[in-house]
Amino acid sequence: MRAKYVMSEVFLGLWRNISMTVAMIITMAVSLTMLGAGLLLYNQVDVIEEYYQTNLEVVVYMQRDVTEEVSEKIGEELRASPYVKQAQYESQEEAYERFQETFAETKDLVDSVDPEVLPSAWRVEMHDINDADQLIADFAEREGVYQVTNQRDILQEVFDILGGAQRLTLVVALVQGVAALMLVANTIQVAAYSRRREVAIMKLVGAPNWFVQAPFVLEAVFAGVIGSIFAFATLIAAKFLVIDGQFSNLFSLMPPITMQSILILLPILTGISAVISAITAWITLRFNIKV
Repeated sequence: MRAKYVMSEVFLGLWRNISMTVAMIITMAVSLTMLGAGLLLYNQVDVIEEYYQTNLEVVVYMQRDVTEEVSEKIGEELRASPYVKQAQYESQEEAYERFQETFAETKDLVDSVDPEVLPSAWRVEMHDINDADQLIADFAEREGVYQVTNQRDILQEVFDILGGAQRLTLVVALVQGVAALMLVANTIQVAAYSRRREVAIMKLVGAPNWFVQAPFVLEAVFAGVIGSIFAFATLIAAKFLVIDGQFSNLFSLMPPITMQSILILLPILTGISAVISAITAWITLRFNIKV
């Protein structure tokens, strides 16, 4: 009977303040969407770094006029190095084919490059990419070597940009979260004030505090949970319509965002919204409903 009464009061309270309820749900949905996007980006940066840590190479570019004997000698020394897992030779023709594949969408750039301009190279897979600096020091000054590059250094700027976007998204989510909490507190205050006579009567007949506060807390929790569901639906829509649709070409350069990583956000967002909404409502009521 008590449970039935509490639930009826919850839905009645939500309907009485429908405009505030809708505003609270929308604000929660926006803040949780930003939080979910931040968590996705945070996880994706780690996935990308792990992906490239296992696929990054050290590239030993040879001079264009290097002889075959010198190039083979460099290859033998690379294979003999304790830092090297595998060394594969790439001729000028193969380098040009790779260049064409990489910049296939910019035909003018491909047409402007002469195949003979691109140097041959040894592509080196390391046991540990952290040893790349030592390998570079060993081979940078060798005869016939034009340049030795570590792909991780080239991609470090990309990782820095992703890290900055990661932090920015979390900061925006935090600001949105504060706004959502303030709206939750304001909505609960309005609801408590509009039902102040009912609350006073319940207190006079000896109703315990938890029984009086339960409908208000559940209202906030309900709005938070609905907001988290909208946020989750927004993230799924963004994956299929934006990420997989507009940015699908990027997946040749980095691993895609998996559906599993988004699905796991539903319980996380729901739990966060429910707990924070309940705590905010309970603290607000402590100042509005006296024992």
